[in-house]
Amino acid sequence: MKRLLVLSTLCLSVMSPPAWSQKTTSQGIDEYRAMLQDGNPADLFEAKGEALWTQKRGPKNATLEQCDLGKGPGVVKGVFVELPRYFPDTRRVQDLESRLLTCMASLQGFNEAEIAKTPFGRGEQNTLTALATWISAESKDMRFNLSQAHSEERTFYEVGKRLFYMRGGPHDFSCASCHGEEGKRIRLQDLPKLNQNPGDGVGFAAWPAYRVSNGQMWGMQQRLNDCYRQQRFPYPGFGSDATIALGVFLGVNAKGSASVAPAIKR
Repeated sequence: MKRLLVLSTLCLSVMSPPAWSQKTTSQGIDEYRAMLQDGNPADLFEAKGEALWTQKRGPKNATLEQCDLGKGPGVVKGVFVELPRYFPDTRRVQDLESRLLTCMASLQGFNEAEIAKTPFGRGEQNTLTALATWISAESKDMRFNLSQAHSEERTFYEVGKRLFYMRGGPHDFSCASCHGEEGKRIRLQDLPKLNQNPGDGVGFAAWPAYRVSNGQMWGMQQRLNDCYRQQRFPYPGFGSDATIALGVFLGVNAKGSASVAPAIKR
């Protein structure tokens, strides 16, 4: 009998590890990401983007060194955490990727509409992603501070807010269905609540990011377009007012949060 009790105790100790050694799924995923971060493949895209910035390309055989991303021609430090914003020359609110496309067209002579129609991960879309990855890295650990000074910026925020809560499609989904309440998760991953300040490096502050699951680097435009795919909505298109408005809404909500882009995702 005594022998049975000893065996039972041993079995229980194996099956039930001490409370201090137990981790939540979220903690496990966070540790997994931290381990991957040390060899984040985004570093390769970052290096490519930096090289592309000074490389003479396109019909005009020019570089992007005079591209104005909001702080003056050629300035990249700190621009990522202030985009999307209003640009007087285009009279539009633009995010990083759509602004880079404007520069590629005006400075290098590329066909803007043709690149916008190119599927993600192909051709000059890869160029845009690499450039966005490098530029985002130049603002790593800086705090988001999107402007709402211009009336168009405020309009885009309100439009983005309406789009965030707009339900539709065969599943009657909205962005808020996944990101509007605490405690939501998909598969094993907790989903950030993005209709209020989500905190450092969460949601908007983590893209561009390398997707381990498909071995691709994604910018925010691809991330938002994929959200529409998951909702079974039609694609809004690259650099559309809809995706940029959502970016304004998410970016303003992220005010004060530290950027961790380029990040690594599942």
